[in-house]
Amino acid sequence: MRSSDYERIADEIGVQIRSGVLRPGDRLPSISELAERYEVSQTTVKSALLVLKERGLTEGRQGRGTFVLPQS
Repeated sequence: MRSSDYERIADEIGVQIRSGVLRPGDRLPSISELAERYEVSQTTVKSALLVLKERGLTEGRQGRGTFVLPQS
């Protein structure tokens, strides 16, 4: 079974975080930029960001964006 777009995006960004491509403190691209990059809706990107937050990989900061958290 094919995973949903938001899971695929969350997995791809998660790999970038765990491999060090994205480092603690880095800001992810905006929702609109990610939607364009992955050719999905902004709602799909928001779902992916929620998954990353639930996995403890990122945190959203009101009005500033989504940032990579230090990994334990």
